[in-house]
Order: sequence, then structure tokens, then C-alpha cells
Amino acid sequence: VQLQAYGGGLVQPGGSLRLACEASGFTLDNYAVGWLRQAPGKRREGVSCINSDGRSYDASYVKGRFSISRDKSKNTVYLHMNSLKPEDTAVYYCAKQQGRTCDGYVKYDSWGQGTLVTVSS
Repeated sequence: VQLQAYGGGLVQPGGSLRLACEASGFTLDNYAVGWLRQAPGKRREGVSCINSDGRSYDASYVKGRFSISRDKSKNTVYLHMNSLKPEDTAVYYCAKQQGRTCDGYVKYDSWGQGTLVTVSS
């Protein structure tokens, strides 16, 4: 079971970025998958999560700007980030839930390595 997160980089405020979380060794579509982030000196926090049936949830601080989606054919979950702000700067992690629904932080049982997103002019 392995998750690989990629797509991070440097982007200007107001810009967009798409992160990808690619799974190997298992079928990602059978599980809920989330994106979380950790800014320097801060706790890790949830960003978005998507059930295996496609229903998704976004944190209030990214609602309307970020969205999460799946591509079953590529065994990949994406985080689409728009209208980025400097406070979105963080290392972004993808993680797999134990089951098919988003059931909170404690239910994540497999993590990707993280990808750095820096929002700066």
C-alpha cells in the first residue's frame, strides 16, 4: 500500500494548483481519501475528503476555493486549489481512510509523503 502525493510548487496569490495523490498496490476507489496540510509551526489540519461514492467535504477555510475529485482510471485523487492565499502555504498530505467514508482524522491509516505548496509573490 503506497500513496504518492505530487504537484506542489510556488504559486502567486490568486493562482491555482492541482495536487495529485496516486495509489499503488491497492484500488483507491474502494476507500475514502483526504487531503490534509501542515503549515510551519502549526498543527496538521484537514482540507478536503472524498468518500468512495464521490461525496466530498471541504473545510470552511477552503470551501469555494478548493475541490477534491477522483479519477478511477488513474487510481488517483486530486485536490484542485484556486484563489490561493499566502495562508494556504503548507505541506499537503494525502491519506487513505480505513473505510469508504470520511470518518475523521483518526481513521486515516496510510499517508503519502507530502508535497510543499508555497503561495507567495
